[in-house]
Amino acid sequence: MAATLDIKNLHVSIADQDILKGINLSINQGEVHALMGPNGSGKSTMAYTLAGHPSYEVNSGDVQFNGQDLLEMAADERARAGLFLAFQYPAAVPGVTLAKFLRQTINSRRKVIDPDDKGISLREFRKLLIKKMDLLGIDHKFAGRYLNEGFSGGEKKRVEILQMAIAEPKIAIMDETDSGLDIDALRVVSEGANRLHKENNMGMLVITHYQRILDYVKPDFVHIMLDGRIVESGGPDLALKLEAEGYDWIREQHPALEA
Repeated sequence: MAATLDIKNLHVSIADQDILKGINLSINQGEVHALMGPNGSGKSTMAYTLAGHPSYEVNSGDVQFNGQDLLEMAADERARAGLFLAFQYPAAVPGVTLAKFLRQTINSRRKVIDPDDKGISLREFRKLLIKKMDLLGIDHKFAGRYLNEGFSGGEKKRVEILQMAIAEPKIAIMDETDSGLDIDALRVVSEGANRLHKENNMGMLVITHYQRILDYVKPDFVHIMLDGRIVESGGPDLALKLEAEGYDWIREQHPALEA
């Protein structure tokens, strides 16, 4: 059964400041949605809220994921249920190798399916990891390095896509994955995301400021956020209009929001 992420009238604050002011959005597994908007509009707040970041307070609204109340689930439960967040700035985890982290990811997901599962064997895991690393053009030596420690921006983003390939989420949220990437790294990361979308019927919410990632990851739907609300929705042409004209026409159409 295909999963659905259904957000209704979501209001969120941080440090007593209202950030999200009534978000309505529905994403089905297999669909690609792009979320665009100027700095401070609430895009990353929505991503972190959906992932379960404790600093964000949900004041009202409802979020259903695959028929479950997402807001009642802990962050790790959301991940195991099939929701994935690719961070704009992936954190380093000293002392934990990439291989160990990814093997634990697999075993956590398997435990959800079968509590008696003994976990993936080392031999089976190595075979799978090499296959996924080759698919994404990642040097095998990275498996023994501490997670994201000393990695370049492009390497961190590739490793995020590798985590996505291992976790096989139903829906992935990519929070400004294109940030800090040169054109070659952007192409590699985008191709990896596209492959997972096609092979696993993965749904995606691509959060971005710019059209350039959407030249590679083709959206079915484009949404524009302003002052904590989604104010425009449409097809890929909407992103092209933003690229050509900027956000001024959006502000002119919704002057009360940023007043």
